[in-house]
Amino acid sequence: MISRREFLQASMAASALWGASGFGNWSKLAAQQVLTQDQLLQFDDFGNLTLIHITDIHAQLKPIWFREPEINIGVGEATGKPPHVTGKDFLKMFGLPPGSPDAYALTHDDFTALARSYGRMGGMDRVATVVKAIRAARPDSILLDGGDTWHGSMTSLATKGQDMVDVMNALGTEAMTSHWEWTLGQDRVKEIVETLPFPFLGANIFDAEWDEPAFEPYHIFEKAGLQIAVIGQAFPYMPIANPKWMFPDYSFGIREERMQEVVDEVRGMGVDLVVCLSHNGFDVDRKMAGRVKGIDVILTGHTHDAIPEPVLVGETILIASGSNGKFVSRVDLDVRDGRMMGFRHKLIPIFSDVITPDPDMAALIDTGRAPFKDQLEEVVGQTESLLYRRGNFNGTWDDLICDAIRSERDSQIAMSPGVRWGPSLLPGDPITREDIHNATSMTYGECYRTEMTGETILTILEDVADNIFNTDPYYQQGGDMVRVGGLGYHIDISKPIGSRISNMTLVDTGEAVEASKSYTVAGWASVNEGTEGPQIWDVVEAHLRKIGTVKLTPNTSVVVTGT
Repeated sequence: MISRREFLQASMAASALWGASGFGNWSKLAAQQVLTQDQLLQFDDFGNLTLIHITDIHAQLKPIWFREPEINIGVGEATGKPPHVTGKDFLKMFGLPPGSPDAYALTHDDFTALARSYGRMGGMDRVATVVKAIRAARPDSILLDGGDTWHGSMTSLATKGQDMVDVMNALGTEAMTSHWEWTLGQDRVKEIVETLPFPFLGANIFDAEWDEPAFEPYHIFEKAGLQIAVIGQAFPYMPIANPKWMFPDYSFGIREERMQEVVDEVRGMGVDLVVCLSHNGFDVDRKMAGRVKGIDVILTGHTHDAIPEPVLVGETILIASGSNGKFVSRVDLDVRDGRMMGFRHKLIPIFSDVITPDPDMAALIDTGRAPFKDQLEEVVGQTESLLYRRGNFNGTWDDLICDAIRSERDSQIAMSPGVRWGPSLLPGDPITREDIHNATSMTYGECYRTEMTGETILTILEDVADNIFNTDPYYQQGGDMVRVGGLGYHIDISKPIGSRISNMTLVDTGEAVEASKSYTVAGWASVNEGTEGPQIWDVVEAHLRKIGTVKLTPNTSVVVTGT
């Protein structure tokens, strides 16, 4: 008799074959100029339950360009495994043709040329069309939002997240978890949560004073004659990665034992399926899936990974749905006798020129943007370079930001946080005020200027590197590597903390950075309360108005070894 694990593995194989067939056909269809919405949404219904997953939208309401990372290094047990595979290696791993729509959507290779062929991606009015189509086919589906939703744009900052709240309510979201939402401040988060027509989940969010659960840990849905427990897992490292003073009454953490307790609790209630709606990040979720027993599905977020097939850990499937509204995941499940017996999955790419905008959602978005339209659309510069951010080390958007910081704040060294959010711009694109905000908009964007010793700079680089390259995923607490301007260094990621960084130099002069010597350093997004300085978007805009056109040379200031 076939075991459950064998059945799941067979299901995984079927999912992979089905997904590969769907992706592979797009290249031929697009070449024939007959790629259609129906073909993107085509799905052979399976089982008795459907999950719809979106995550890390970062307030991107309109279609965008978004280049996937060129460098995404895995360490320890994650080495060479998705999502730490990029470019041609990614295409080879998943059997995807170069130059195809899937190559454009999922990798950085030939991004500019393919973007001009296939157009922008995302747009919440297109996402609404996809969600409505899935619901029409599967009325008992559950739409789940993985967080990083209310933050990341000029309008979300101006409305304190309300534009995104309105859109997600209209979309029919049924539960969410959180991360950057908390940078609106705990009072604003509580104010919004009180108005939401769906649960705001976080089993790992505790009252800091009483050490007690502070928000709903889970919600039980009754769909298709089944009981489905959805457990929320908010970003665990809030007080480290973001300003603790913005949410002083709450504590977070992975809280693995707590997750096991909650899983056991809902299993004891007789639920048929356990889903974890997580903002841990992929590698953290992969480790947690191997240690917490009883989770059927983890819908993972935070690290912005788009993976066209589920990853199987024991009897748990991990689903990664990308970011910025580029993808919607559909997961059909066969749930019987309190067990997940099989699944079928599709990572649906939101090709903006192919998918018809939902008129109601489009109208809602345009109405919300109307008061800011002139400011959003004002052109402040032009780019001859591809501007992108995502990747373990410097991207061209942050090279531009660092140039602006050094120029406008008169500093030897600039630092820009290694955040993953921020869409791309193609060579020849105008740079609007909205584009600048898409790469910089946050509630603590002051651009500081200070003095640091070489020893302090080294300590900062070492600490951030360990947040990314510690071989234990539970200690990977940050985003990507802090971006630097005016500073060069070598990094050996295979070394332990304290010995990864070497050969720090000032790029302008080539002189070595001395531990005891002080240097002028400017940066932004400090987690320290009371940071003073102009807002980073104003700094970048002032720089752009002076230079007019952006033309960046390749950045070779960081030398990476040990991969």
